[in-house]
Amino acid sequence: MPAAEMMPGAVRGLKAALNSTGKYKYKAPEFSIDHVVVGGGVVGLAIARQLCHRFPSKTTYLIERHSRPGEETSSRNSEVIHSGLYYPADSLKTRFCLRGRQLLYKYCQSSGVDHRKTGKLVVAHASQQSYIENLYAKSLTLTPPPNFEAGTAVLPTELISGDAARSMEPNLSGAITGALWSPETGIIDSHALMESFEKDISDIGGELVYSTDIVRIDPSEQSSGCVVQMLTGGGASVSDAVHARTLINAAGLSAPYLLNAILPAEQQIPMYFARGSYASYSGPGIAGISHLIYPCPEQTSHAFQGLGTHLTLDLQGKVRFGPDVEWVSPQDDSDDVTFWKKHLIPDSSRLEEMHQAVTRYLPGVSLEGMATDYVGIRPKIAPPGSPFQDFVIRRDANGSMISLLAIESPGLTSCMAIAEYVVEEME
Repeated sequence: MPAAEMMPGAVRGLKAALNSTGKYKYKAPEFSIDHVVVGGGVVGLAIARQLCHRFPSKTTYLIERHSRPGEETSSRNSEVIHSGLYYPADSLKTRFCLRGRQLLYKYCQSSGVDHRKTGKLVVAHASQQSYIENLYAKSLTLTPPPNFEAGTAVLPTELISGDAARSMEPNLSGAITGALWSPETGIIDSHALMESFEKDISDIGGELVYSTDIVRIDPSEQSSGCVVQMLTGGGASVSDAVHARTLINAAGLSAPYLLNAILPAEQQIPMYFARGSYASYSGPGIAGISHLIYPCPEQTSHAFQGLGTHLTLDLQGKVRFGPDVEWVSPQDDSDDVTFWKKHLIPDSSRLEEMHQAVTRYLPGVSLEGMATDYVGIRPKIAPPGSPFQDFVIRRDANGSMISLLAIESPGLTSCMAIAEYVVEEME
């Protein structure tokens, strides 16, 4: 049974494994599929698309439990194309963000996905000046990641004064003493991106299977691969079993849950969940804003649990603030791995705190102009206060199951680079 592990600060990690009750018994597979991708978020779609392109003669199925793609993390984020500023230079997050940014802009231009290169200001008070100086110094030393196309700077940035920042965005506080300008940052219609990926998959011959739950996973005993059982449709009572020669677990918030099904109890990975609230805004203090504005993140540790309550724009020019960070936990006796769904309901309890954070850099913003918008959940595998947690891509079941864990920000920006990497590793 799933167990909630008590952690410091009352944050609980949930250890759970698919089919831990044994409800679904082993079934022999009815047929084989070359590639089964579990999870129809932007990363799973990108991987399925890349598999179809690279192996057009092989079978690729994408399995998603919801009736349409991107119903969880992929549709509840800032829709920002990140430049690659924040993470350690040798991390997968930096590698995939840099390469993914390049791939994503190129794809959007060729496929007609709506996007805009807005640029971003990371703004600093006097006490935070060293933070943006360090980011700037790091940007100068980054080397091109694998497959990076020559002809563009790896990470162009410019360190500017507070006055220069206010010349770009006059609403900024007079207390802002400096900023880092990141011209490669942009915004994207993530729903249009996922629809485009869907079309690519279908056009090349891949199969998109929605409203289907994975209920059991077993490493194959007679050949390489995994036996995957699934239920299609909410009222189905009889599962179907297929043999996946390669199983790719891109299930986002549920990825550890699926992986834990084949791991010994002592090796199972706990799940943590960080809620992020967004607020829409209509009011004073933002007139003419045309760039994204990020404060320096609160650095209580190297975990970069959030990048601060920042200002983003959508493609219609509307302003929103967020996300904040609020860790949520299952109840003491909970065995529900989808408990986080009840935390998706927006409420106004976070608005005052968000307003206080925003007015540190945009003092003219009014609390009255802020309204609750939407909420997202970040998939975590480490509790608050942990060291920096990178993306995790691991192989299990004799290499036939590939799991992608802790794919939070910059996962949207990184999706095509992650897909490129996963498929190259399979060759």
